Amino acid sequence: MSGLRVVPTWRHGRERLYVCRPDGRNVAWYDREAGRVNLLSEERRDDVLETLRPFLTGPVTVGPPPVPTPAELARLSLHPDDDLAPNRPGEALLIALDRDPGPAHRLRPDPRRRALAAEQAVGDALDRLDGAGWHVLHSVPLPGGDRLHHLLIGPGGLFCVHALHARRQRVLIADPMVTLGRQDPRPLLRVLRSAADRASYALTAEVRPVLALTEPADVRFTAPPREVRVLRDRDLQDLSRLGGVLKPTDVEALHATARDRTTWARL
Repeated sequence: MSGLRVVPTWRHGRERLYVCRPDGRNVAWYDREAGRVNLLSEERRDDVLETLRPFLTGPVTVGPPPVPTPAELARLSLHPDDDLAPNRPGEALLIALDRDPGPAHRLRPDPRRRALAAEQAVGDALDRLDGAGWHVLHSVPLPGGDRLHHLLIGPGGLFCVHALHARRQRVLIADPMVTLGRQDPRPLLRVLRSAADRASYALTAEVRPVLALTEPADVRFTAPPREVRVLRDRDLQDLSRLGGVLKPTDVEALHATARDRTTWARL
Protein backbone atom coordinates (compact mmCIF):
# COMPACT_ATOMS: atom_id res chain seq x y z
CA MET A 1 0.00 0.00 0.00
CA SER A 2 1.35 3.44 -0.94
CA GLY A 3 -0.51 5.27 1.83
CA LEU A 4 -1.54 8.00 -0.62
CA ARG A 5 -5.07 9.40 -0.68
CA VAL A 6 -7.02 11.61 -3.06
CA VAL A 7 -8.53 14.85 -1.78
CA PRO A 8 -10.94 16.57 -4.23
CA THR A 9 -11.32 20.35 -4.14
CA TRP A 10 -13.71 22.61 -6.02
CA ARG A 11 -13.33 26.31 -6.72
CA HIS A 12 -15.90 28.16 -8.86
CA GLY A 13 -17.04 24.90 -10.44
CA ARG A 14 -13.53 23.73 -11.35
CA GLU A 15 -12.33 20.48 -9.81
CA ARG A 16 -8.77 19.56 -8.89
CA LEU A 17 -7.77 16.27 -7.24
CA TYR A 18 -4.81 16.43 -4.87
CA VAL A 19 -2.82 13.30 -4.02
CA CYS A 20 -1.65 13.53 -0.41
CA ARG A 21 0.64 11.61 1.86
CA PRO A 22 -0.68 10.35 5.23
CA ASP A 23 0.61 13.55 6.90
CA GLY A 24 -1.49 15.65 4.50
CA ARG A 25 1.34 16.95 2.31
CA ASN A 26 0.68 17.06 -1.42
CA VAL A 27 2.76 14.94 -3.80
CA ALA A 28 0.74 15.55 -6.97
CA TRP A 29 -2.49 16.92 -8.36
CA TYR A 30 -4.73 16.01 -11.26
CA ASP A 31 -6.37 18.75 -13.32
CA ARG A 32 -9.20 17.10 -15.29
CA GLU A 33 -9.78 20.11 -17.54
CA ALA A 34 -6.13 20.24 -18.59
CA GLY A 35 -5.83 16.44 -18.67
CA ARG A 36 -2.60 16.67 -16.71
CA VAL A 37 -1.14 14.98 -13.64
CA ASN A 38 1.42 17.27 -12.03
CA LEU A 39 4.07 15.43 -10.00
CA LEU A 40 6.04 17.12 -7.24
CA SER A 41 8.26 14.05 -6.95
CA GLU A 42 9.11 11.77 -9.87
CA GLU A 43 9.94 9.02 -7.34
CA ARG A 44 6.24 8.61 -6.52
CA ARG A 45 5.08 8.52 -10.16
CA ASP A 46 3.84 4.92 -10.16
CA ASP A 47 2.18 5.27 -6.74
CA VAL A 48 0.44 8.48 -7.79
CA LEU A 49 -0.91 7.02 -11.04
CA GLU A 50 -2.11 3.89 -9.24
CA THR A 51 -3.89 6.03 -6.62
CA LEU A 52 -5.49 8.23 -9.30
CA ARG A 53 -6.44 5.36 -11.60
CA PRO A 54 -10.15 5.27 -10.53
CA PHE A 55 -10.41 9.02 -11.12
CA LEU A 56 -8.76 9.37 -14.53
CA THR A 57 -11.28 10.20 -17.25
CA GLY A 58 -9.07 9.88 -20.32
CA PRO A 59 -5.51 10.26 -21.60
CA VAL A 60 -3.33 12.43 -19.40
CA THR A 61 0.03 14.13 -19.58
CA VAL A 62 2.24 13.25 -16.62
CA GLY A 63 5.19 15.27 -15.46
CA PRO A 64 6.43 18.01 -13.17
CA PRO A 65 4.29 21.14 -13.04
CA PRO A 66 5.38 24.41 -14.61
CA VAL A 67 7.93 26.26 -12.51
CA PRO A 68 5.83 27.40 -9.55
CA THR A 69 5.78 30.86 -8.12
CA PRO A 70 6.72 31.36 -4.45
CA ALA A 71 3.00 31.80 -3.70
CA GLU A 72 2.17 28.47 -5.33
CA LEU A 73 4.93 26.77 -3.38
CA ALA A 74 3.55 28.16 -0.14
CA ARG A 75 0.08 26.90 -1.03
CA LEU A 76 1.29 23.43 -1.93
CA SER A 77 3.14 23.12 1.37
CA LEU A 78 -0.03 23.81 3.37
CA HIS A 79 -1.64 21.02 5.33
CA PRO A 80 -5.28 20.73 4.16
CA ASP A 81 -6.52 21.52 7.69
CA ASP A 82 -4.65 24.84 7.61
CA ASP A 83 -5.85 25.95 4.17
CA LEU A 84 -8.69 28.48 4.44
CA ALA A 85 -9.27 28.76 0.68
CA PRO A 86 -11.91 25.95 0.55
CA ASN A 87 -14.05 27.74 3.17
CA ARG A 88 -17.59 28.42 1.96
CA PRO A 89 -19.29 31.77 2.60
CA GLY A 90 -20.62 31.59 6.15
CA GLU A 91 -18.54 28.47 6.91
CA ALA A 92 -18.50 29.11 10.67
CA LEU A 93 -22.27 29.64 10.79
CA LEU A 94 -22.90 26.53 8.69
CA ILE A 95 -20.90 24.47 11.18
CA ALA A 96 -22.61 26.08 14.17
CA LEU A 97 -26.09 25.45 12.74
CA ASP A 98 -25.18 21.88 11.90
CA ARG A 99 -24.04 21.26 15.47
CA ASP A 100 -26.96 23.12 17.06
CA PRO A 101 -29.92 23.75 14.70
CA GLY A 102 -31.96 25.25 17.56
CA PRO A 103 -35.52 24.37 18.52
CA ALA A 104 -37.87 23.64 15.63
CA HIS A 105 -40.75 25.52 17.28
CA ARG A 106 -39.15 28.99 17.29
CA LEU A 107 -41.72 31.74 16.80
CA ARG A 108 -39.10 33.95 15.16
CA PRO A 109 -36.45 32.96 12.62
CA ASP A 110 -33.08 32.08 14.09
CA PRO A 111 -30.92 35.24 13.68
CA ARG A 112 -28.01 33.02 12.71
CA ARG A 113 -29.88 32.01 9.57
CA ARG A 114 -30.39 35.65 8.55
CA ALA A 115 -26.69 36.29 9.16
CA LEU A 116 -25.83 33.21 7.10
CA ALA A 117 -28.02 34.38 4.21
CA ALA A 118 -26.19 37.72 4.24
CA GLU A 119 -22.75 36.12 4.24
CA GLN A 120 -23.72 33.78 1.43
CA ALA A 121 -25.13 36.58 -0.72
CA VAL A 122 -22.06 38.76 -0.19
CA GLY A 123 -19.70 35.81 -0.61
CA ASP A 124 -21.29 34.82 -3.91
CA ALA A 125 -20.95 38.40 -5.18
CA LEU A 126 -17.27 38.51 -4.20
CA ASP A 127 -16.55 35.10 -5.70
CA ARG A 128 -17.65 36.47 -9.07
CA LEU A 129 -14.66 38.85 -8.99
CA ASP A 130 -12.21 35.95 -9.10
CA GLY A 131 -11.76 36.05 -12.85
CA ALA A 132 -10.68 39.69 -12.73
CA GLY A 133 -7.49 38.94 -10.81
CA TRP A 134 -9.02 38.94 -7.35
CA HIS A 135 -9.04 36.29 -4.63
CA VAL A 136 -11.49 36.00 -1.75
CA LEU A 137 -11.34 34.05 1.49
CA HIS A 138 -14.42 33.39 3.58
CA SER A 139 -14.95 33.02 7.31
CA VAL A 140 -11.34 33.73 8.33
CA PRO A 141 -10.95 32.74 12.01
CA LEU A 142 -9.30 35.13 14.47
CA PRO A 143 -8.13 34.38 18.01
CA GLY A 144 -10.79 34.87 20.65
CA GLY A 145 -13.62 33.49 18.55
CA ASP A 146 -13.85 36.47 16.18
CA ARG A 147 -13.63 36.13 12.41
CA LEU A 148 -13.53 38.08 9.19
CA HIS A 149 -16.65 37.41 7.13
CA HIS A 150 -14.70 37.87 3.89
CA LEU A 151 -11.20 38.96 2.89
CA LEU A 152 -10.83 40.29 -0.66
CA ILE A 153 -7.36 40.54 -2.23
CA GLY A 154 -6.70 41.97 -5.66
CA PRO A 155 -5.22 44.74 -7.82
CA GLY A 156 -7.12 47.38 -5.83
CA GLY A 157 -5.71 46.23 -2.48
CA LEU A 158 -7.06 44.25 0.46
CA PHE A 159 -10.56 44.60 1.88
CA CYS A 160 -12.12 43.18 5.02
CA VAL A 161 -15.80 42.79 4.12
CA HIS A 162 -18.49 42.45 6.80
CA ALA A 163 -21.91 41.25 5.61
CA LEU A 164 -25.00 42.66 7.32
CA HIS A 165 -28.52 41.34 6.75
CA ALA A 166 -30.66 44.39 5.98
CA ARG A 167 -33.43 43.00 3.79
CA ARG A 168 -36.29 45.52 3.45
CA GLN A 169 -34.98 47.58 6.37
CA ARG A 170 -33.91 51.18 6.62
CA VAL A 171 -30.30 51.61 7.59
CA LEU A 172 -29.01 54.69 9.41
CA ILE A 173 -25.27 55.13 9.71
CA ALA A 174 -23.98 57.63 12.26
CA ASP A 175 -20.34 56.68 12.62
CA PRO A 176 -19.57 54.47 14.49
CA MET A 177 -23.22 53.45 15.06
CA VAL A 178 -25.32 51.45 12.59
CA THR A 179 -29.08 51.21 13.11
CA LEU A 180 -31.27 48.66 11.32
CA GLY A 181 -34.96 49.57 11.27
CA ARG A 182 -36.20 49.83 14.87
CA GLN A 183 -33.34 47.88 16.38
CA ASP A 184 -30.93 49.43 18.84
CA PRO A 185 -27.90 51.03 17.22
CA ARG A 186 -24.62 49.10 17.33
CA PRO A 187 -21.03 50.44 17.04
CA LEU A 188 -20.46 48.22 14.02
CA LEU A 189 -18.09 50.54 12.17
CA ARG A 190 -15.74 50.64 15.16
CA VAL A 191 -15.76 46.84 15.29
CA LEU A 192 -15.12 46.63 11.55
CA ARG A 193 -12.20 49.08 11.70
CA SER A 194 -10.70 47.04 14.52
CA ALA A 195 -11.01 43.82 12.46
CA ALA A 196 -9.32 45.51 9.49
CA ASP A 197 -6.49 46.70 11.76
CA ARG A 198 -5.96 43.14 13.02
CA ALA A 199 -5.87 41.85 9.45
CA SER A 200 -3.36 44.57 8.50
CA TYR A 201 -1.12 43.50 11.37
CA ALA A 202 -1.32 39.81 10.38
CA LEU A 203 -0.57 40.45 6.70
CA THR A 204 1.76 43.44 7.14
CA ALA A 205 -0.27 45.27 4.49
CA GLU A 206 -3.08 47.81 4.59
CA VAL A 207 -6.53 46.22 4.81
CA ARG A 208 -9.49 48.52 4.30
CA PRO A 209 -12.89 47.86 5.90
CA VAL A 210 -16.08 47.45 3.88
CA LEU A 211 -19.63 47.11 5.22
CA ALA A 212 -21.80 45.18 2.76
CA LEU A 213 -25.58 45.59 3.22
CA THR A 214 -27.85 42.95 1.72
CA GLU A 215 -31.02 44.29 0.09
CA PRO A 216 -31.63 47.34 2.33
CA ALA A 217 -34.78 49.39 1.74
CA ASP A 218 -32.88 52.64 2.26
CA VAL A 219 -29.45 53.76 3.47
CA ARG A 220 -28.85 57.14 5.10
CA PHE A 221 -25.73 58.75 6.56
CA THR A 222 -25.46 61.54 9.10
CA ALA A 223 -21.92 62.11 7.76
CA PRO A 224 -19.50 60.19 5.55
CA PRO A 225 -18.11 57.29 7.62
CA ARG A 226 -14.42 57.44 8.47
CA GLU A 227 -12.27 54.94 6.54
CA VAL A 228 -15.15 52.49 5.98
CA ARG A 229 -16.65 51.93 2.56
CA VAL A 230 -20.39 51.10 2.74
CA LEU A 231 -21.85 49.19 -0.23
CA ARG A 232 -25.03 47.36 -1.08
CA ASP A 233 -24.42 43.75 -2.05
CA ARG A 234 -25.39 44.51 -5.65
CA ASP A 235 -22.62 47.15 -5.82
CA LEU A 236 -19.75 44.97 -4.64
CA GLN A 237 -18.70 44.44 -8.26
CA ASP A 238 -17.55 48.07 -8.22
CA LEU A 239 -14.51 46.92 -6.23
CA SER A 240 -13.28 45.08 -9.33
CA ARG A 241 -12.73 48.43 -11.04
CA LEU A 242 -10.14 49.45 -8.45
CA GLY A 243 -6.51 48.93 -9.36
CA GLY A 244 -3.02 50.34 -9.25
CA VAL A 245 -2.30 49.22 -5.68
CA LEU A 246 -0.94 45.67 -5.93
CA LYS A 247 0.99 43.89 -8.66
CA PRO A 248 -0.17 40.37 -9.65
CA THR A 249 2.81 38.82 -7.85
CA ASP A 250 1.93 40.77 -4.68
CA VAL A 251 -1.69 39.61 -4.93
CA GLU A 252 -0.61 35.97 -5.17
CA ALA A 253 1.87 36.28 -2.32
CA LEU A 254 -0.66 37.93 0.00
CA HIS A 255 -3.29 35.36 -0.91
CA ALA A 256 -0.86 32.54 -0.10
CA THR A 257 -0.13 34.10 3.29
CA ALA A 258 -3.77 34.87 4.10
CA ARG A 259 -5.07 31.39 3.29
CA ASP A 260 -2.72 29.85 5.89
CA ARG A 261 -4.63 29.46 9.16
CA THR A 262 -1.43 29.86 11.18
CA THR A 263 -1.07 33.42 9.87
CA TRP A 264 -4.09 34.42 11.94
CA ALA A 265 -3.25 32.33 14.99
CA ARG A 266 -0.32 34.64 15.70
CA LEU A 267 -2.54 37.68 16.36
